[in-house]
Amino acid sequence: MKYGNVLISVGVAVWLAAAGAAAVSTDKYTVKVPGGLAFSEFRGYESWPVISISHNGDHLAAIVGNPAMINAYKAGIPANGKPFPEGARMAKVHWNTKVAETYPGKPTLPDVQHDVDFMVKDSKRFADSGGWGWAAFEYDAATQTFTPATMSAKPPQGNDAKCGLACHTMVKNRDYVFTEYGTR
Repeated sequence: MKYGNVLISVGVAVWLAAAGAAAVSTDKYTVKVPGGLAFSEFRGYESWPVISISHNGDHLAAIVGNPAMINAYKAGIPANGKPFPEGARMAKVHWNTKVAETYPGKPTLPDVQHDVDFMVKDSKRFADSGGWGWAAFEYDAATQTFTPATMSAKPPQGNDAKCGLACHTMVKNRDYVFTEYGTR
């Protein structure tokens, strides 16, 4: 009988370990793109101030920045020709859209989250990509999890930490940043 209790205890321990591992794998802060840019490097982005918003195709986005990014914009970067400081970070949260048919003017509103993109200025780590590292993470609403975006989802960028360079090269004169700081 003791042998049976040991097996049950071992079975429960294995199940708890597996359940714990599964719980950890659904934590957005554990995922990263090839090349090492991790979601955890942007912890707290959900409460960063808004830089601007955008509407592109079927997606609405809020572009937010950490204090270094916001302060740089307030100092006139990149319009003044200066580069963003090391450690500047921004996140672009995309949502699918829906039209509120019963609201006045039938506004287009955010619906289910689609993905989140990140940029970080780190000239040493990303010297071969304009000093910036990028990451794109797709959101799965059914499982409420994030995974690195696939090449097919973000063409032609790929999915490593340099994925944004091909697209952002056209704004090299703005230190590779498209987003304009929205007036308040």
